[in-house]
Amino acid sequence: MKTVLSKRFFPSVLFILNLCVRSTLTRTIATTSNLIQKRLYDDTDPVTCQIYCYGPLLHTVQMARLYKDSKTFVDMKLKNRPEETMEDYNAFMAKRNNSPTEAEIRDFVDTHFEERGKEFEPWIPDDWKEHPSFLDAINDPDLRQWGADLNGIWKELGRKMIDDVHKNPEFYSIIPVDHPVIVPGGRFIEFYYWDSYWIIRGLLYSEMFDTARGMIENFLSIVQRFGFIPNGGRVYYSKRSQPPLLTAMVHAYVEFTKDYSFAIDALDILEHEFEYWMNNHTVQVKGYDVAIYKDASTGPRPESYSEDVISSSDFSTDEEKEHHYSELKAGAESGMDFSARWFIHENGTNDGNLTNLKTRSIVPVELNAILYWNAKMIAEFHDKAGNKAKSAEYELKAAKILEAIQAVHWNEEAGVWLDYDMINQKPRNYFVPTNLAPLWTGAYNRNDSEKISASVLKYIDDLKLDSYPGGVPNTLAQTGEQWDFPNVWPPMQYLLVVGLDNLGTVEAKNLSKKWGYRWVKSNFEAYKQTQTMFEKYDALRFGGHGGGGEYEVQKGFGWSNGVIVEFLTKYGGELSLSNSAVPTVSKNTIFSLTVALVISLFGTLLGQALW
Repeated sequence: MKTVLSKRFFPSVLFILNLCVRSTLTRTIATTSNLIQKRLYDDTDPVTCQIYCYGPLLHTVQMARLYKDSKTFVDMKLKNRPEETMEDYNAFMAKRNNSPTEAEIRDFVDTHFEERGKEFEPWIPDDWKEHPSFLDAINDPDLRQWGADLNGIWKELGRKMIDDVHKNPEFYSIIPVDHPVIVPGGRFIEFYYWDSYWIIRGLLYSEMFDTARGMIENFLSIVQRFGFIPNGGRVYYSKRSQPPLLTAMVHAYVEFTKDYSFAIDALDILEHEFEYWMNNHTVQVKGYDVAIYKDASTGPRPESYSEDVISSSDFSTDEEKEHHYSELKAGAESGMDFSARWFIHENGTNDGNLTNLKTRSIVPVELNAILYWNAKMIAEFHDKAGNKAKSAEYELKAAKILEAIQAVHWNEEAGVWLDYDMINQKPRNYFVPTNLAPLWTGAYNRNDSEKISASVLKYIDDLKLDSYPGGVPNTLAQTGEQWDFPNVWPPMQYLLVVGLDNLGTVEAKNLSKKWGYRWVKSNFEAYKQTQTMFEKYDALRFGGHGGGGEYEVQKGFGWSNGVIVEFLTKYGGELSLSNSAVPTVSKNTIFSLTVALVISLFGTLLGQALW
């Protein structure tokens, strides 16, 4: 399919061509493992990228596996200018016949790099409040204290860049931004794109409006500089993004502050990001333009370099390895890195492992649902600005995306939306919470709410998704990958709870509330035991945290805090730890349960009599 670039796209392209994220020349780098890696870059690229994004120095250090976490090295600050560091590296390698020992490599790193975290200074948000009003909505004293604790964690997760980052950015892998940020926590000490949506919502409920606005302004400036928002706040992330939630961040800010002028002023940038996705991430399926996750770089992920090289060892050619690296990075762009959701086995199933990643060949439900949402919100902002023509333009764009979602993703037999396998040209009937993402973003025909509610609730019941004490697992595939069973993820629980509530039927709203209550209580139990909020949790254990994947479970944790602060605000007036606080159910549901119980008892008695 031909890609048609909007006029807005060209300025960002010209700028990006001057960054390490764009490439024009091919160079061949012989590495210490005799692996020949091709790198494409422009002669005007900052030499910093030859250290943090690709190149022989990165390969030498990362393959020495000096650190338990590969991300450690690429977050370190240079002690000397990058050009000088590269000169020293070349001399270092020549002196050792390109075969230094691990100890020698470690000494080189210690001599030329400082520990990670040097780009930040201590910072407490100026707008932090000791007692935001959401706490007053919580009746249970233990939950109220927990809410206060979570509000306090924002101070621990705050990061402000030192002036030197702006004066000498070439010494750092961090992407400079003007305003302080709230980070996820643990190993993630910089901003992350989609994490920030739930963090910002939590900040807004905590009445930290200046901090939230500053984070959004950072993202707006990054779109102006890069043309899109990178996966995270490091140069080595700058050729992939994450689910595009910037417009939703702006919308949330406006909902809380009623400052529509902020959204109207941001419209050009919001349109720019939307058009970036539509111009650079779409493919054709069934005659419709639909969006996929992808990546525009080459080589292993710098932050998981040795892991990627090791997983690529099953492939025999450089071309196959490069395809594998691209699939890994596309999976990282999705935010779900990694999961059987992205596996396409040669038999067409989701069996396999990382070598079966085919992320770029799968059309994901939530990405298209989010793009629909973006178009609707941009249309709303234009309407507020009085620009009826532009509002109608984006309403039409939204309608086209909605038509594609209905044609490509809705599956009548399953009763939900499903990802689409472009290789085998078929829907992927495997559970992921994102199968219900259109309920969250409103990407469905509201006139069909009753029908959709019945089919979605049947789908949930058939898969017994309500049976897990720790929350709905991300998939039902147990692969050891962190986005698979039994791990439960806060943004996915949020998607399910809010989506079911949006659906509006009594039954859907009751299940939404039940799952919201359960999520709060399970997270509280984990916090009571550990005094920690985790990145992910365990579906099989009430109050258990998750595991698996490439790194240990992380603590902090930004999006976990944001989701719970919102749910405490929403449910705090009725939720109590001293009772089950089961949401009310309809009379029909009670009747059905009673009939089922009677039949069950009758069957048991009859069976005993016959026995």
